[in-house]
Amino acid sequence: MDSLFENLHNDKKPLAERMRPKTLEDVVGQQHILGKGKLLRRLIEAKRVPSVIFYGPPGTGKTTLAQIIADTSNSNFVKLNAISNGVADVKAVIDQAKKDFEMYGKKTYLLLDECHRWSKAQSDSLLASLENGYINFVGCTTENPAYSMTRAIVSRCSVFEFKRLDTADIISVLKRAIEKDEILSKFKIVIDNDALNYFATACGGDVRSALNGLEIGVITTKANKKGEVVLTKDIAAECLQKKALTLNDDVYYHILSAYCKSLRGSDTTAALYYANRLIEAGVEPQILARRLIAHASEDVGLSAPNALLQACAALYALDNLGMPEGNLALTQAIIYVCESPKDNRVVIAKDMAIDDARNHADDRIPEYLKNHTEASKNYKYPHDYGGWVEQQYLPDSLKDRCYFKRREK
Repeated sequence: MDSLFENLHNDKKPLAERMRPKTLEDVVGQQHILGKGKLLRRLIEAKRVPSVIFYGPPGTGKTTLAQIIADTSNSNFVKLNAISNGVADVKAVIDQAKKDFEMYGKKTYLLLDECHRWSKAQSDSLLASLENGYINFVGCTTENPAYSMTRAIVSRCSVFEFKRLDTADIISVLKRAIEKDEILSKFKIVIDNDALNYFATACGGDVRSALNGLEIGVITTKANKKGEVVLTKDIAAECLQKKALTLNDDVYYHILSAYCKSLRGSDTTAALYYANRLIEAGVEPQILARRLIAHASEDVGLSAPNALLQACAALYALDNLGMPEGNLALTQAIIYVCESPKDNRVVIAKDMAIDDARNHADDRIPEYLKNHTEASKNYKYPHDYGGWVEQQYLPDSLKDRCYFKRREK
């Protein structure tokens, strides 16, 4: 239930907060977990959401969905932040949650933002209350919990990955804000498609960033003689503090294709030129790093395995250092991939394995490879034979297959 003062100063809240969805139907994106028939949606509709961890990029709706879950389940909702709240704060929440559960049968949802920052001691303080059932934990993090959180907490939670919103989803949110927001709707806003697309693409899938940029644009742009607040792509770029894209979709994909083919073709100069041409046009450098990771396996592969490490390190540097320093690591990785010998055997092996896995899904594996059967005593343990022994591992129907051909040294 909203407090008495919940909407008293609503006009002072950021647009992203004013437009925060209140119901599941208002949520945009994340159809892979919230679409009709998907597990998380079924749990929410049944009002039986267990302890969960939501992880994914900023501005993708993790906190919003946590609030909706608490509202729809008629439960208490407490929000903490792992950076500013410690064990004492958690214990206070636990004590109150226990009282509410024992007296009124009402559960408490504890939302913990940045939950990957909790230490083992902080995490352990929550375990007993999770097992007793009077607190449901909702952790929100930008890091993969499999390696950033303690195993004890993760094992007691269902994990759902949130993905960046696509351009169409963000545009629909922006249009709704212009039409429905109690403050923006008072302005006579004129925004062209270029500006709208720019807000939606340059925010990097972060709808909060797009909405806040839109609001800044509206309240800082003087109305023309007709009383119209006209928002252009240049204004959008200024509000998001990024260079306006000078590329239409066709040109963007042409340059990206040239970048990828230059990597494959070992032309270092061309690859660096196209990469920086895209960056100067406003393209997120992480996009180039992600493509580089793919090419490190697709076009270099086992001929120079460190190419993959270089590409992953470039993405890590961009995420943690930002620009312009991150461009040093990106440049190093691009040079490494271009200068490495090329080898596409990884791609060939992957495609062949996928094809056989789909077309021979029910083929019997050799009996001696099965787990703890009478025939498993016939399994030849390679280390008993010096590390390798002749033995059939594939099903009979595939026994002559070879996905990966070793090269003579």
